[in-house]
Amino acid sequence: MELSATAKVILGMLAMRPRSGYEIKAFADHSTRFFWTASYGQIYPELRRLSDAGLIEGKQTPQGGRKRTMYRLTGEGRRELRRWLDVEPEVFELRDEALLKLFFAGAKPDAARKAIDARRAHHEEMLRRLAEVEPLAEAAPDRFPYMVLRCGVDYSESIIRWCDEALAELDREDAA
Repeated sequence: MELSATAKVILGMLAMRPRSGYEIKAFADHSTRFFWTASYGQIYPELRRLSDAGLIEGKQTPQGGRKRTMYRLTGEGRRELRRWLDVEPEVFELRDEALLKLFFAGAKPDAARKAIDARRAHHEEMLRRLAEVEPLAEAAPDRFPYMVLRCGVDYSESIIRWCDEALAELDREDAA
């Protein structure tokens, strides 16, 4: 079975412990969303697809009158996750609209400062949010979530430094 990006997220999260679709989304919002997002519109269809393929199984566990299905990996699901983990990563995509706008700012030079300011503000917010989840990453049963968090912190700090340098360069050009 060809695993979608969302399937990989789901299998990885279920390898940690059984979860409902809601719990998968909530955990993604506090962990992988900093580098790999998953929406409800992606998660629930993928849960059905993974279940149909025998990689996960769900058990109805109603809670407070609400329907709730708890999913767990099957043996085949764990094998599929391990197969994927053994393959060298293929996707190293960065999509950054601020950089795209800066790239084309020659068409409207005053847009450059706005794009850089927005990028800087985004990474300041990212640092704030990473600081909020850092205790969770540190408390994980293995060191890997914390390693990823540190990558995010270092990345955002370096982007902020770059933004400061770029803004200083614009200031020098404006003064000339």
